[in-house]
Amino acid sequence: MPRPTKKALKGIPVTIAQPPKPTRTPFWRRAPKPKVVAAVSPVVSSKPELHRPLPEQLLRKLEFTVLKRLDGFLFGDYSGVFYGPSLDLAEVRPYQPGDEVRRIDWNVTARSGELHVRQYREEREITAWIIVDANPSMHFGTRRLTKYQLALEFAAFAARICTRHGDKVGALAVSANGIKLIPAGSGRQQALRIVDELLKLEGQQAQSKTNLGTALEQVAKTLRRRGLVFVVSDFLEPPEVWQKNLSRLGLKHDLIAVRTIDPVERELPKVGGARFRDPVSGQETWVDTADKTVQAAHQKMVLERENRIAKAFRRATVDNLELITANDILNPLLKFAIRRKGRR
Repeated sequence: MPRPTKKALKGIPVTIAQPPKPTRTPFWRRAPKPKVVAAVSPVVSSKPELHRPLPEQLLRKLEFTVLKRLDGFLFGDYSGVFYGPSLDLAEVRPYQPGDEVRRIDWNVTARSGELHVRQYREEREITAWIIVDANPSMHFGTRRLTKYQLALEFAAFAARICTRHGDKVGALAVSANGIKLIPAGSGRQQALRIVDELLKLEGQQAQSKTNLGTALEQVAKTLRRRGLVFVVSDFLEPPEVWQKNLSRLGLKHDLIAVRTIDPVERELPKVGGARFRDPVSGQETWVDTADKTVQAAHQKMVLERENRIAKAFRRATVDNLELITANDILNPLLKFAIRRKGRR
């Protein structure tokens, strides 16, 4: 697969992550480790530093808590869940409820007078791409993790699934600084590299953002060969901004939309007066969360937003996986796997 270039992502600044060059000092030149003779008083900072797990720690944790348990349920068979994009046509069969509309063979349907769909057989090697939204709204969370940390967990899981089966995987992070590209590669080291590069974007403060729809448009132009694509975002931008380009991406690729959600975004807690800050503009607003009028207006806004997002996903004909910051990713992944395998 040709490597995406800066020229292909015209209009958006692109940073290509370079693999680190290992350097080793000969043992005879290494300075002896000094002995610790006294403790140093900690420096108190007004802004506590974020605790960032090492890529190896995060990946190993997911391998034991998620991958191992999913293997037990699926017996290690992930075909039909995250299956290859390079597909061979195996047969054409009559349409069944639940089949994807995009797999309808209109030529056979016209000749036979009955709906028929194409049944594919996957090839061995696939190339997967994980598109992670790292814009300011993703760095929010009130429970176990922030939405970005949850997206990072999923990205690590998806990368490890692909590399463990000998497939290639790359990643693109969409942030206020543009698009950060991690070229596709294989092996466990590639999964660690993706986690490491995405960890560097955690907790970044920015006064701007990169439009998700514009980024998806540029990515669609860049990924020329059919692939397996995950788009991980909170999708809080208006659907008219990203739905068209998400649909365009789904026409060419096997596309899975992974939405990260914090419970507060769906149900406003009654904590009395509170200040809310826009993560992009920095503007603050005081709100009485115990006010019945405020609660009713918030519920109405949430209902309308959820309906618009669900409608946009249906129009784009993409599979949708929802992850909640209060819960781990195992149960949603298991339900998604069962649902997706049942349709294949």
